[in-house]
Amino acid sequence: MHGIILLGAPGSGKGTQAVMLARELGIPHISSGELFRDHMTKGTALGRLARTYIDRGDLVPDEVTVGMVQDRLTQPDTDTGFILDGFPRTLPQADALDDALTKMNKCVTVVPYIKVRERMLIERLSHRWTCRDCGAVFAYESLAPRIGCKKEECTGELYQRSDDNIETQKHRIEVYLQQTAPLIGYYWAKKVLAEINGEYQIEYVNGLLQKVVQQAKQC
Repeated sequence: MHGIILLGAPGSGKGTQAVMLARELGIPHISSGELFRDHMTKGTALGRLARTYIDRGDLVPDEVTVGMVQDRLTQPDTDTGFILDGFPRTLPQADALDDALTKMNKCVTVVPYIKVRERMLIERLSHRWTCRDCGAVFAYESLAPRIGCKKEECTGELYQRSDDNIETQKHRIEVYLQQTAPLIGYYWAKKVLAEINGEYQIEYVNGLLQKVVQQAKQC
């Protein structure tokens, strides 16, 4: 079983790599952002609870986020593996995830950290596009073909987000790195962290990811 957590700052290409890797391995790509949207759209108990915090402008408590991820990991398609994207973000979330996986007889087998210099992250973020149909995010140079699209055939309109400006992105990167630093040490201590140079072309980085996944010990 492949239990994969992808770490990477905004602009590192983490989302694109998660989609590609999920297809290649035949396991689900679980995005925390999409889980929130799905639960709120369906009006589940967790979705309604999350909306009460979001509507007030408050952070959603860890127990709600963990509950959504845990619920998703109980579904049959995760029995052969999963890729977590955007979760965990904090040490308490990582601890809660470990506890949940132990109860389900699952585990984290490898945590690839896609590392990219801040200067390159900002450059990429200022030239990225988002699909209105599937929500996939694309670097400018990958607009044709759409590497990383979440659907086999997707022709949704591409647009640039209003918050894709330098100052906003610098802040997002700073916040992410502050949150992620402890996680890097956490998974390094568990001997599952694998640092990946994310500054190469998409296909080459994908090859590096496949290699560390295949070399990882299984549950």
